[in-house]
Amino acid sequence: MTTAIVLAGGRPDAVAALEPGAPNKAFVRVAGTTLVERTLRALRASDRIGRIIIVAPPQAHGDPALALADEQRADGVRITESLRSGLTGLDPDTLVLVSTSDLPVLTTASIDDFVDHARRLDPDVGYGCVEKRVHLACFPLVPHTWAALRDGTYCGGGFIAIKPRVLPQLERFIERLGAARKNPLALASIFGWDFVARFALHRLTIATAERRASQILHARVRAIISPYAETAINVDRITDVALAESLLTTSNAT
Repeated sequence: MTTAIVLAGGRPDAVAALEPGAPNKAFVRVAGTTLVERTLRALRASDRIGRIIIVAPPQAHGDPALALADEQRADGVRITESLRSGLTGLDPDTLVLVSTSDLPVLTTASIDDFVDHARRLDPDVGYGCVEKRVHLACFPLVPHTWAALRDGTYCGGGFIAIKPRVLPQLERFIERLGAARKNPLALASIFGWDFVARFALHRLTIATAERRASQILHARVRAIISPYAETAINVDRITDVALAESLLTTSNAT
């Protein structure tokens, strides 16, 4: 059984403002049920998942939906702090599933598939992603930011798999990446000019990206490509709420 951590921290944003009193967007109702409850219910129904840890603002710990988790922990100001809160005390060498809390159409089948795939690959860090053609076949009206690689075109998903002992390296990498995100020279210093050039020319392969990320983190990094498009459907903007509600209405009708 795999331990799952659900990250439901963060500050209130425009989405959270739709729900009076919501500490952040995870507690906004979509089609009558909060995003975090939808995520927790899908995880709870998976026979691959054992312990569930929810990381959320302390003022939200009385929310009835959070009782679906086995343990509630306080979030941090930054996502790396929330991740550390969730991973503290876990076996350093055992893969943990980390999920965002804003996955409105998440299914148990998609969770089972991701966990099974992660176990087979056994990475130190496994990054969930979805191919564009898979996404368009299921959710053609849902926009994404895409990365065009030689192998195909992909977007990031709402899952990662991680062994807790790798967290210090991952924290440093996220901090460097955040500081460099608007500076091409700084990004090149992290990844290398050859990597940046290949990406710009759509000649970068998944295998090359995995090797470079593994070198940077001094850990085994793998892409976990999900055949379930719902793992990459999240709620970032106000318009995403109505879109998610329409998807749920359609799925319930069928």
